[in-house]
Amino acid sequence: MSLAESPEPGNAEINGQNIGQTIGELDTERFDTGQLHTGQLDTGQTIPGQPANQLRDTVLPARPAMIDRGSAARLKPGMLEELLRSGGVQAMILSRRQALVSGEGLVFLDAAGLASRLKGTAYAPEQVIYLGTALPGAGAAAGTQYVLFILPEQFEVRAEPFEPHVEGIPAGAQWAGFREVAAQLDATDTALFIEASAIANWHATHTHCPRCGAATVPEAGGWVRRCPSDNSEHYPRTDPAIIVTVVGPDDRLLLGGGGPLDSRNYSTLAGFVEPGESLEQAVVREIGEEVGVRVTASQYLGSQSWPFPASLMLGFTATTADTEATPDGVEVTRARWFSRTELQDAVLSGEIVISSRLSIARALIEHWYGGIIQDRPESA
Repeated sequence: MSLAESPEPGNAEINGQNIGQTIGELDTERFDTGQLHTGQLDTGQTIPGQPANQLRDTVLPARPAMIDRGSAARLKPGMLEELLRSGGVQAMILSRRQALVSGEGLVFLDAAGLASRLKGTAYAPEQVIYLGTALPGAGAAAGTQYVLFILPEQFEVRAEPFEPHVEGIPAGAQWAGFREVAAQLDATDTALFIEASAIANWHATHTHCPRCGAATVPEAGGWVRRCPSDNSEHYPRTDPAIIVTVVGPDDRLLLGGGGPLDSRNYSTLAGFVEPGESLEQAVVREIGEEVGVRVTASQYLGSQSWPFPASLMLGFTATTADTEATPDGVEVTRARWFSRTELQDAVLSGEIVISSRLSIARALIEHWYGGIIQDRPESA
């Protein structure tokens, strides 16, 4: 099964924006040749490393966690109720996969006050979920507690001030999805938005016990659903998917795309890992299925949580001795090899559009490239 990674031209709200807090900022210092390690042949012989596509101790930039999710604390019965009564807890609001945002960040409201104002209205939260505590270095005071309110309906944020549910909401606030605002969020808001999206999507799709069909009940701060009929516990799921830069014997990069044959969007190849399959086996199978290319070796580079609805993207670079690629015509309709010069020229001219920096796909492509790929200016 394939994953679409590249946006259509005109649909990438954050195309060209640097949001390293999301999946790895690629700055120029990363590609300084003095910082690069040497490569290894299969024989174990060390060879001089080159800036492009060479492995490092940390091959894609890693960001520290911003939020302590409190996996032990949330197990205490009544933990959420006690937390809300304590005061000072910040609530993030999510409805229909959109959050309340204002300016350059998420809107946070006092959780206890918001719960009181929403009680008995059409907007009373369906779920209240514990998100965690801000860690040192986060964009909020260390120790700040966060919860998520999942609302059944989106209230009108521009309603008259006397309507209780809009109290405290900044002027200009609006509902927005993650893709729309990711470029302007700081690391803490990004982490909270992704976490909230992932857990909310799980609750929305796992309301009943898969064993007996009974409605399940949230527990442990919203991180477990228990079946009252058979007492089974059910936990949030994550679907692993591999996403790969395929490099040929001449060091050219293979990119592909789906949809119309004349579409300009190109990206890395990707697909879900099947049961009983290793990640490396999934790389070989998916690349073979989608473009008929035989992978000879692969190397893990980094990952990105992509909870839309529940994916964890596991980035690889792979090598092949093949120089021809044949799209399967279903998941991939176009496949093309690029040298570094050809890729940069094609992007600048507008001949093709590659993934924005919202996606790990861009980080993988620029890892192969050996630096920052310049986007076509919006005015061009």
